[in-house]
Amino acid sequence: MSTLLRLATAGSVDDGKSTLVGRLLHDTKSILADQLDAVERVSRERGLETADLALLTDGLRAEREQGITIDVAYRYFATPKRSFVLADCPGHVQYTRNTVTGSSTADVIVLLVDARHGVVEQTRRHLAVASLLRVPHVIIAVNKIDLVGFAEDAFRSVETQVRKVIDELGIPGVTVIPVSALNGDNIAENSAETPWYSGPNLLELLETLPAGEDPEGQPFRLPVQYVLRPQAAAVDPKFVEYRGYAGQIASGVVSVGDQISVLPSGRTATITGIDTADGELTEAFAGQSVSVRLSDDIDLSRGDLIAGAEGAPIPTREVEALVCWLHDRPLRPGDKVLLKHTTRTVRAIVRELDSRLDLDTLTGVPAQQLDLNDIGRVQLRLADEISAETYAESRQTGSFLLIDAQTGHTLAAGMIRNTVPEDLSATDWVI
Repeated sequence: MSTLLRLATAGSVDDGKSTLVGRLLHDTKSILADQLDAVERVSRERGLETADLALLTDGLRAEREQGITIDVAYRYFATPKRSFVLADCPGHVQYTRNTVTGSSTADVIVLLVDARHGVVEQTRRHLAVASLLRVPHVIIAVNKIDLVGFAEDAFRSVETQVRKVIDELGIPGVTVIPVSALNGDNIAENSAETPWYSGPNLLELLETLPAGEDPEGQPFRLPVQYVLRPQAAAVDPKFVEYRGYAGQIASGVVSVGDQISVLPSGRTATITGIDTADGELTEAFAGQSVSVRLSDDIDLSRGDLIAGAEGAPIPTREVEALVCWLHDRPLRPGDKVLLKHTTRTVRAIVRELDSRLDLDTLTGVPAQQLDLNDIGRVQLRLADEISAETYAESRQTGSFLLIDAQTGHTLAAGMIRNTVPEDLSATDWVI
């Protein structure tokens, strides 16, 4: 099991996300004494009897003044069993784009639901985001259980509502926990106030969940970020005759002697060497930044993909995808954008806008455009090929960004549902 877990928190406004994060930092002794003193001082100035732990994460002045989370706040903490990188995401609907950002790399998302209010629109929205981003693990923390007298009936009612949405979205393996972030019930220790709950507390669960995917079971993918050429000998003589292809391994494992395919050209070669900043390796895996040497002198550049020879993706200029629209400017059919896929950026046009996700029914409805925070299904035509896979196959090579060509602003985060080879006509498109 990996010692590092990436987690994100989400939920509606005032569900207690920042307080929960502050409680985790406090109970794992990850707060410096002067930080805690400052929080206690500000809390007293506000007339509070106990420290407002939300102040530990609501770091922006605007957040403190408004009492809400605006930006994604990243925090780091550890227990004897595991290290954590935590993204505390905003609850307001206008900051859903930040929730997408915080959840995109998460191994687990902790979604808070107020025990008094149950499932609300933002609950459904955040669960939809977790489903679309294929976050491996989802934990529902039914917070403020103390405000309903620790009643089991209240918890079970909310749990039923949550599981109905989960079933509709098809999210597997969800755990629901009753908690009080303010008092610490079922956060780091099981609470005596909830004898009817026999499951793990939140921290116990976070310490035992598997992180990421096993790279041994994934196909090898290395997007080329930079080509190290023999000209580097002018800087260091040891680079004479050296030619390597550098990048971060997106998935899988590679070893010296492996057969690979270079995309989109389709040329094949053998890995003859693997180099890192710390020296030469015989094997490397997902997450490592490496430079690989090949048996043949192949014309490669930034944006190309080095893949295992077996099961390499087919380059395509047609993509059907789900997008989370992140910009104030609406998306309409015919819009021209830049599509950034791994290290490759190509021009694209929105051929069709198939539908928009209705968060009440969790089904697609016809739409003329996508507005800020909308989730929709689109068909894109690309000016050049990309070596893409579906998001169900790979979160790394199945995702992309849409970018405004004039301003450079990020417009959308996309998840590929289907790729259509270039030689198929528009009439062959099958949804």
